[in-house]
Amino acid sequence: MALSSMTGFARSRGASGPYAFEWELKSVNAKGFDLRMRLPPGWDDLEASAKKRAGELLARGTIYANLNVKRANAASVVRINEDVLAAIVRVAGELAGRVDAVAPSIDGLLGIKGVIEVVEPESDEAEDQAAKAAAATAFEQALTELVRMRQREGETLGQILIQRMDEIERLAKKAEAAPGRKPEAIKARLADQLAALLEASDRFDSDRLNQEALLIATKADIREELDRIASHILQVREMIGKGGPVGRRLDFLAQEFNREVNTCCSKSNDLELTNTGLEMKNVVEQFREQVQNLE
Repeated sequence: MALSSMTGFARSRGASGPYAFEWELKSVNAKGFDLRMRLPPGWDDLEASAKKRAGELLARGTIYANLNVKRANAASVVRINEDVLAAIVRVAGELAGRVDAVAPSIDGLLGIKGVIEVVEPESDEAEDQAAKAAAATAFEQALTELVRMRQREGETLGQILIQRMDEIERLAKKAEAAPGRKPEAIKARLADQLAALLEASDRFDSDRLNQEALLIATKADIREELDRIASHILQVREMIGKGGPVGRRLDFLAQEFNREVNTCCSKSNDLELTNTGLEMKNVVEQFREQVQNLE
């Protein structure tokens, strides 16, 4: 199964009888799955089946689906509401004898709300049902194209994430090989510091200080963190290889990477190792940002 991005766009067009329609689907990042539809009046019965189908093909992302429908040869009919017009004329006549005012004009009468009515042409139920079935098929086409686009972007993201794993692995090996993290180097630095303390005062217990130095040297070792980073790298590569909706799990591993790298930096008392840790932290952040786009 391929990786999928959560972003994409697709469009499909169709026609049935007097109707012509167009779907536009746009997908953006989200924590879960949500399909938001804008349908013309009278076409709401397409929503349930569209949401069901989209939920079968997509696991995450907010999908905006917009349906535009036009009906050919369906000019609206303008007619005068005779009852309303007669009532207005009657009232105008009654007021004419009591109020000194100009008689109402034709355009004035027609401008009164309710006098003119715009009547939509009657629809044919069979034509409407056929058009809705065709629109549902067009939605399936647009949805399929959206899935393909998300998968194409997901493939590109997968390649980028593998590159980030290669960089983290290279930096982890560099950290492991750093001369400053060797127990001998750590002990040597501590020995120099202890020697300076003992030279400055004779009140220090040299045996106790040596024991504390060994304990500090043990705590400063990052072997455990490097092993966990290597394990995370292996898991990421396996997930990308299997594909599917792995965005949430990769995001969790990004947090774990960040935690281990922070620990490495906090334990480091060597400039080269600290710089390597900071560089690794930057790559982990790049990895995390790209993971946010995955389904």
